[in-house]
Amino acid sequence: MPVMATDTASGAGTAATNEPLHVDGQSQLDDIVAEHDVVLTDFYADWCGPCQMLEPIVETLAAETGATVAKVDVDANQGLAAAYGVRGVPTLVLFADGEQVEEVVGLQSADQLRALIETYTDT
Repeated sequence: MPVMATDTASGAGTAATNEPLHVDGQSQLDDIVAEHDVVLTDFYADWCGPCQMLEPIVETLAAETGATVAKVDVDANQGLAAAYGVRGVPTLVLFADGEQVEEVVGLQSADQLRALIETYTDT
């Protein structure tokens, strides 16, 4: 399991992680959003073809952008998906400074997602 950087004492968000973080529950997602400046959350399902095609893209974004990438399996976290109004997968929710700022549904290109992330980061 990837190690998360924490910097809660200063109150400032921390740098992004280089690998997607797998989320299991609302409190874990809340912690990730609170600890990192920009978080791209991928709501996916293992059986979803477009989700599988998106997988290498979100892994690349986690490694190459200033965003932390979180992955939420909607089958294992139905309540969390419902809380964010996820009706189809993949759904990508972007958080900046602790607030939800964007939501996109469906397969997106790396360039589209990178541009979205760069709207909220300095990288």
